[in-house]
Amino acid sequence: MTAVLERPAPVRPAGPSAKARRLARRVAGPWTYAALIAVLAGSAFPVYWSFVVSSQTPDAIDSVPPVLVPGGHLFENITRVFDTTDFALAMMNSIIVSGTVTLSVVFFSTLAGFAFAKLRFRGRNVLLLLIIGTQAIPTELGIIPLYMMMSEFGWAGEIHAVIVPGLVTAFGVFFMRQYFERAIPDELLEAGRMDGCHSLRLFWHIALPAARPAAAVLGLFTFMQAWNDFFWPLVVLTPENPTVQKALNELASGYTTDYTLVLTAATISTVPVLAVFLLFGRQIVGGIMSGAVKG
Repeated sequence: MTAVLERPAPVRPAGPSAKARRLARRVAGPWTYAALIAVLAGSAFPVYWSFVVSSQTPDAIDSVPPVLVPGGHLFENITRVFDTTDFALAMMNSIIVSGTVTLSVVFFSTLAGFAFAKLRFRGRNVLLLLIIGTQAIPTELGIIPLYMMMSEFGWAGEIHAVIVPGLVTAFGVFFMRQYFERAIPDELLEAGRMDGCHSLRLFWHIALPAARPAAAVLGLFTFMQAWNDFFWPLVVLTPENPTVQKALNELASGYTTDYTLVLTAATISTVPVLAVFLLFGRQIVGGIMSGAVKG
């Protein structure tokens, strides 16, 4: 009796799970789009209204009903801003401070985050706890000793006094440490060490390329925080060497406040932040999505 050999059934690739199919079938309804549009309008309206007021005459701020259409006095008001205060110097100082602080925070936080996440050394956990614990200390408690240090260095009134204290942050170190802990497997680093790579080479060729999504997000947050910083520049800088936020405060601190002038300066000050987001926003979002897919 001849045995009949049955042909094995073809192996079909595993399809998506039932949960994945249900999620794929979900389509955003009209209420979802309405909610998103409402959130977007509520977020963008203050910027739009500042632009509207900055293009009107000073009496438009008190008009009833409020003015919602741009006028034709924008360039006139911009000229008044630069004639009233040294706003060009303030913009330049803020660009220098924010750019330098952002590059420094991203670089040092990435180095420290990699060390705390993937290197084994004595006292690592204690040092990390001390760094995280500094976030619980209010900034105002360190203003007086920090100002005394800047005076001793001869930096009071100079932008060095704003740059140096922000060259590295506890949040940046903790943020990058958490990212490295999840994003890079220890086996990958061990394979690199077996190939003869030392720690710095592992950081440069393995950790740093993998950290680009997190570094981009940290850089954006750091730039915005440094650009919007008000209290410390108000304390340590002089009116002759201001940042943008200090210049805005000077415009609003007169006996009578010209809100058209203040909002014109505020509109100008948002241009660099919007430019940074427009230039790097796609890269940040693309890097985050790429990292999520790879993970």
